[in-house]
Parts: sequence; C-alpha cells; structure tokens
Amino acid sequence: MPAINMGAAGGSTAQVAAATTKSVLMHAFSGPTNSPLDARKIASWAAGTPTYANDATNYSTGGLNTGIGFNGNHILGPGAVKAVSDGNFTDDYTPGVTLPSGVAATLAVLTAIGGGKSDAAGVSAPYNVQPLLGFGNGASRDAGAGPAFTGFSEKMVTATGAVAEGAAIEAGFINRLGRALVTGESGFGNATAASAAVT
Repeated sequence: MPAINMGAAGGSTAQVAAATTKSVLMHAFSGPTNSPLDARKIASWAAGTPTYANDATNYSTGGLNTGIGFNGNHILGPGAVKAVSDGNFTDDYTPGVTLPSGVAATLAVLTAIGGGKSDAAGVSAPYNVQPLLGFGNGASRDAGAGPAFTGFSEKMVTATGAVAEGAAIEAGFINRLGRALVTGESGFGNATAASAAVT
C-alpha cells in the first residue's frame, strides 16, 4: 500500500501534513521518502528538487501501518494508569521499540520479522531498533533535508491538563489525535524530534 496519508489529495509532504488528514502509522523501512526499501529512490536533491534513480511515478511501498489493535488516533482514559493498562499498554510505550510491558528491544524485531534485513546471499545483521512513525493531522511524513529522510516516532503519553490539538501532551510529543484531550486521557503523541536513520 502506498505510504501516503489516507484523506490526503496526494502524496506530497505538505498534503500529508495537513491538519485535515487522518493520523496514521508507518514504519521506517519504506514509509519516509527515500528510506531503505522505498520504490521511489531519490538519486540527488539539488536546489530542493529531487531526481529519481527509478520510476518517478511510484510512491514508497509497504510503509503504511494500520496497526494491530491500535492506531495513531486511539485515545484511552480518562484515569491515566487504569485507562492505559485497560488498553493493554504502559505509559511511555513506544511502538516498535518497547513491548507493552515497557521492556525495550535492541534490534528491529518488533517492526519486522527477523529484524528486517536479508538478501540473496543470506541473512545479514538485522536493523537496529526502529520505532513506528506517525504522520498526518498536522504532522509531517518526512524529516530532514534529504535525500535520505526519516520520520517521527510515537509514544503513549498522558495529559496532565487540557491539551489542544497540535499542542504538547508532554515535552517532545504533540497531540495529533484528532481532538483536544482532557486531564487523564492518554494517546500516542507524535514526536517533535526526528527518529534516527535506519541502520
């Protein structure tokens, strides 16, 4: 499935970042532009204009995650601790990085079977741990200057007061959940800092 945002008119960064689009999850391997498995590899990025090494009509494929049991719009609460545990999560749970118990992985085994790296010659070292990334509802799909882009991870965070759409739920994580939050509600905040490049 193309990793362009549901509800957007097309696939540009501006279109998928529009506040009118739905917040969705993607993975770092083929979601952001020019990520390792992107079918639309950028050969160069001169004067802000990309040129492509292959078919320029293809969007990044396979990077869109609808989630298994949750998505980027899921709101739990109010009643922070109980509400998060009722949703089978822990506060600060980071999809792709931590198990719901809070234990962190070191390789990308929570994002892809075997850590997501193999080739015709045999399995090579798995990728380092990779978070699921969020975009849409005012959040950008891509981060960085290019040609290699990254994205913005999500983390389960809890409002300690009223939080408007687009405001910080806690330091470093923005409300892209589709509505304002009230005290005690929890949801996946969208990181303001870009994730690390896939290695």
